[in-house]
Amino acid sequence: MAITALEARRQILDDLAAAIDEIGLAVACLGEAFELLAVGTADRLDAELFRPVQKAYGRGKRTHSQFADRCGLPAGGLAAPSPGPTSQGAKAFIERAVTAAGDADRRIAALQDSMLPIESGDADLRAGLSETRELLSGVPTSAREFLRALGR
Repeated sequence: MAITALEARRQILDDLAAAIDEIGLAVACLGEAFELLAVGTADRLDAELFRPVQKAYGRGKRTHSQFADRCGLPAGGLAAPSPGPTSQGAKAFIERAVTAAGDADRRIAALQDSMLPIESGDADLRAGLSETRELLSGVPTSAREFLRALGR
């Protein structure tokens, strides 16, 4: 069943918002982990994980709001997820952030695979989706390396 251009654009915005919420969770989790780590280790976390995820979050939000503006649709509110209780520890927060970043990447990939960004989107939307995924792509490897060295 065919959908209208308006419905397709709303679907794009909804799918992207869900991915951005996942990235927001990753940012929140990494922020909590940062607070639990010693200064030197926290600085590494910031450089290797937090900054790329935070950039992906910003790029995703900008892509979402600009596409909504271009389409004349409301951008809608994005959730500010809670990372959970501090008692989880830094390792659990980092692992949760990696899971959330991976979920966001898969959501954006599914959106790209749906062809909606090509059929009902525009070049700026497609570029924003690609850039957001690119920023997330190194997170799993960086996290594995970071966790391997954590506590040594």
